[in-house]
Amino acid sequence: MNTYDFHEGTAVSTILIKGARILGGAPADILLRDGVVAETGDLAGARAGQTVDADGLVALPGLVDLHTHLREPGREDAETVETGTQAAARGGYTAVHAMANTSPVADTAGVVEQVWRLGQACGHCDVQPVGAVTSGLEGRQLAELGAMADSAARVRVFSDDGKCVSDAVLMRRALEYVKAFDGVVAQHAQEPRLTEGAQLNEGEVSARLGLTGWPAVAEEAIIARDCLLAAHVGSRLHVCHVSTAGSVEIIRWAKSKGWDVTAEVTPHHLLLTDSCAETSPLGPYNPLYKVNPPLRTADDVRALREALADGTIDCVATDHAPHPVEDKETEWGAAAMGMIGLETALSVVQEAMVETGLLDWAGVADRMSVRPARIGRLAGHGRMIEPGAPANVTLYDPSVRQHVDPSAMVSKSRNTPYEGLTLPGRVVATFLRGRPTVLEGKLV
Repeated sequence: MNTYDFHEGTAVSTILIKGARILGGAPADILLRDGVVAETGDLAGARAGQTVDADGLVALPGLVDLHTHLREPGREDAETVETGTQAAARGGYTAVHAMANTSPVADTAGVVEQVWRLGQACGHCDVQPVGAVTSGLEGRQLAELGAMADSAARVRVFSDDGKCVSDAVLMRRALEYVKAFDGVVAQHAQEPRLTEGAQLNEGEVSARLGLTGWPAVAEEAIIARDCLLAAHVGSRLHVCHVSTAGSVEIIRWAKSKGWDVTAEVTPHHLLLTDSCAETSPLGPYNPLYKVNPPLRTADDVRALREALADGTIDCVATDHAPHPVEDKETEWGAAAMGMIGLETALSVVQEAMVETGLLDWAGVADRMSVRPARIGRLAGHGRMIEPGAPANVTLYDPSVRQHVDPSAMVSKSRNTPYEGLTLPGRVVATFLRGRPTVLEGKLV
């Protein structure tokens, strides 16, 4: 890709992208002017302050992540808003939803506004804070939902992610409360009593490794309960990081009833299985594969892929969960749960969904931009690349394959489960409201 008339730090109000394949279609030009898509098509005579050669590249609307852990405030040793949004831009994202399990917890208007303003100051992508459902994530009383909704951050997604809102009465109250401002409760579905000490998916692999099993029913029971509660009060429910075939069937049943239930799946649950903990090239018991919810079986992966393809699962969300080296390079039982994923998400989706024929690039745009923006009520994102739309655009080269090198990532943490693997594709450029945040694969 060649760029012209661009110097770092110089504002360019008009950018001409030449020969991009919008949603994988025929080559077309895209003119970005003053933050919006001005024209598309054959624009041979168009003049611009900057020209980007996008021959062979797929153009997608800027990706939107519903589930990102930026760790700031409180765990800046793992990630900051600055480094996390740099990783997001490098992965093709123009907006992320920052989860609430920070320190202090994002359970007040003051904390969510702090995170929102940090995102604005960094400028690599838009940061939309997620508010906690309960004060301190303690599951005892509702947090300041209304104040967070009315704050400058305009919070619309609420989650205790990392912990389940296990109290049915409290969950019902939260669902009722968010109706007043068209909010959604995003549930981390994990029955705590069924997962005490759990380390790995309950099955043959956990038995062989001697690790305490994490039963699928611990997720499925909460999803079933919450679907019924959402229907009862007429509210919106979003299910975080779905991981089992049984969960898929429950969500499919709820949607068949016309209930307002949406769901997400992570890239790692679309590609990896619990066998990684035993047979990975990185060796058995490698904590890089320790995650919540745990990696499941090949049958679960197959069901998740099919559900994403048919729309039962609405979107892909990274659950980008950075941890410092000392929290991962330890024995399995003591290691933190979580994986980073912003910089590899699009490549994993290509591997799991596009190259298997389950999704085309229009489907990828729908599951990684349009639907997550709609669920999060995130105005200005998730729009198709057409005249008048905000100029949030990702240019992606699906033809290359790259070795995953953690040291080359821009996230502050390195806990990627894809270390040593070769994945397809590369994000070449990302534009946020017409301003490049990534060019030629590098941060601007």
